[in-house]
Parts: sequence; C-alpha cells; structure tokens
Amino acid sequence: MLRFMFVGDSMTIGSAGEHTWRHRMWQHLRATLGDTAFAVVGPRTALHDKASGEPVSHAYADADPGFPRHHFAGWGEGWLHMAPQIADAVRRDSPDVLLISLGLIDLGFYTNADQTAGNVRRFVAEARSANPHIRLVLLPVIPNIRARTDAPFAAEVARFNVLLAKAVADLDTGASPLLLASTPPSYDIDTDTYDGTHPGASGEHKLAAAFADAMHQAWSLGAPYATTRPPLPSLPPLPRAWPPLGEHMTGVSL
Repeated sequence: MLRFMFVGDSMTIGSAGEHTWRHRMWQHLRATLGDTAFAVVGPRTALHDKASGEPVSHAYADADPGFPRHHFAGWGEGWLHMAPQIADAVRRDSPDVLLISLGLIDLGFYTNADQTAGNVRRFVAEARSANPHIRLVLLPVIPNIRARTDAPFAAEVARFNVLLAKAVADLDTGASPLLLASTPPSYDIDTDTYDGTHPGASGEHKLAAAFADAMHQAWSLGAPYATTRPPLPSLPPLPRAWPPLGEHMTGVSL
C-alpha cells in the first residue's frame, strides 16, 4: 500500500468550507488505484479557521466520511518552517510519497529565492534521514496576485522556480526519486482562485491534476487526471411534441 502525505501552505491546508485539492486528489487516487492500494497520512487533520486565525476547523465542504483528512500543511508555513519538522512527520506516519506545494510564503515574507532553494535542499535531506527511499513530487510556485503587480517579487518567484528545478535534478536518485510537477498551463488567478492566491473549485482540480499527471507520466502511477472525472449525464431524447407550458416542471431547479 502506497502512503501519501500532502505537504504545503495555505493552498494545501485550505480553510473552513472548502473541499481542498487534497480531497480532489484523494478522489483521483480512489478512481485510479482503488481504496485498498493507498492511504493518506499526516500529523494534522484540521482546516484553517479564518475567524480565529487558527487551524481548528473541520468544516470541510464535502462531509464524505471516507475522506482521510490527514495532511502536513499550515497557513503561513513554507519550506523554512517545514524543513526542520519533516523528519519527525515522516518517522511518525511512514509516507512513501510526499506531494509538496510550498514556496510562496517563503518568498513573500521570509527568504529570497536562493535562501528558499537552500531550504528545499535541507527539507529533502531531512525527509531522507527518516526514510532513505522516500519519493517527493514538488510543485513550483504557481501564479498569484502579488506576482501580477510586484515585479521584483515576480522575478524572485521566477528565479526560485529555476532553482527548484535545478535542486530536483541535482538531488534525484534511483533510491529516492524527486519529481518536478508542471505548473498547470491553464491556471488563471481570476477564475481558478477566490482571492488571487487560494484555489477555488477549478483551481483545486488543476492542482490535483498537476501532481496526478506528473506521477503518471514519470512513474506510470495511476492515470491522467482527466480520465477520472465522471462523464456528464446523458440527456433524455427530446419529446416529439413539446408539452403545454408549465407541465412537467415540478421539482426542476435551474
């Protein structure tokens, strides 16, 4: 059984009332691997509660009791914060694969691109100290509202993404593979986020797809994300003659 751990910042932990891309990824893994072939692990389960500013909510948008809410993500946490903690988390829950989305918080508040890339390397070393065969899938910093209007910040993001790719190339080994996911090519902060940074429903699907497609392409794990989406319901044939206006409309909602 493959054990997955989601590692990330506010885009991964999510906030009260959201599905989270973790939920979308779980649905994909169920559809492609089967319920008994994988597990989702992690030391945390809560969502961020914006009213209190703390990770204390369990009000997920989907109340499916089967959804494993475990993760290792935090609102306002980045590579800087996770690097010193990841070894303990890996020892505690024994994940085989880390799905990681970090970096925006680091660049926005704590470290420049070079320093952030250094923390990536520390993170990998710490994770491997707990499991020498750990697999890691890393997502670059994706488009966000600050990068649209702050040119120096956008340059740091671009530089970090280059350094992240270099770190993945340098640190990838046969025993502990590293994989760089691609930024979703159609990701649009105006339509895929609710505030220019945090994903809405379409953004959640696109983030899950970035990880799913990377693992399928590189490791033949699962299937392309799009293949797991349920087909649109088939429509009944049109009647030979339309009924009088108002008939058969009871219970129809638009």
